[in-house]
Amino acid sequence: MDTLDTLIKLALEEDSAFNDITSKEFVPKDKKAKAVLIANKNGVLAGVDVFVKVFKTLDNKCQAIIKKKDGESLKQCDKILEINGHAGIILSGERIALNFLQYMSGIATLTNIFVKATENGKTKIYDTRKILPGYRELAKYSVRCGGGTNHRMGLSDMVLIKDNHLKFIKDLTAAIYNFRQKYIDIKVEVECEALEEVKNALSAKADIIMLDNTTYKTAGEMIDVIRESSTQSYKPEIEISGGINFDTVKEFAKLDIDRISIGMITHSALALDVTLEVTIN
Repeated sequence: MDTLDTLIKLALEEDSAFNDITSKEFVPKDKKAKAVLIANKNGVLAGVDVFVKVFKTLDNKCQAIIKKKDGESLKQCDKILEINGHAGIILSGERIALNFLQYMSGIATLTNIFVKATENGKTKIYDTRKILPGYRELAKYSVRCGGGTNHRMGLSDMVLIKDNHLKFIKDLTAAIYNFRQKYIDIKVEVECEALEEVKNALSAKADIIMLDNTTYKTAGEMIDVIRESSTQSYKPEIEISGGINFDTVKEFAKLDIDRISIGMITHSALALDVTLEVTIN
């Protein structure tokens, strides 16, 4: 069983959806129903397949008619999909299915807002690992639906040397050199909060230099040093992170950097408002 199957089953079991006493006792077993999923607000859709899979986990005979696909823009009153099946099954799975889709679409919508704010042809919006445990694959998929780009999926994907790591490293250049003798194809990123740290990262030939928790002015000064030190054979990517919001993202994008990573697109996205309207067939 893959991660999504496990997550859906856990969610349904937590909600006692397999023993929904209200639907079991008050909804006739032979009643069929149709449920239409409707957008109440504008946004970007993510989680259609997850939504449908919730109902199919309860009853594989449920049928879905999908009208909007993940990654598509939604307008208020847009019909997203229809679910047809036993009325009791639809009522039992309604809340869990909505929880998944609203969560995922909220991330896609917020990501897309930031993506549109930085459309300079170069700067990409990246996510972080600030994600509800167990929901990483869904959250990062939702970021892609919103036009964003995924940072590392987990700690084994690439090296990210942060301030707390630097406390244990005496010689950054030697440490990165030794690492590359063992791992040829894994990128190395170094987090920097001061100009001296940027210079150390440049000397160590870091693949990506992250400017963390910096002001626009200071970031500009650091970027000048990085670009002046870049050559045809060594040109590190530049990433800005830390406290990025709607007010600052456009300013930082003017620096024409490669990446802006934003934690809030996954840890603070508001659920997209959608409704499931059920009718008796």
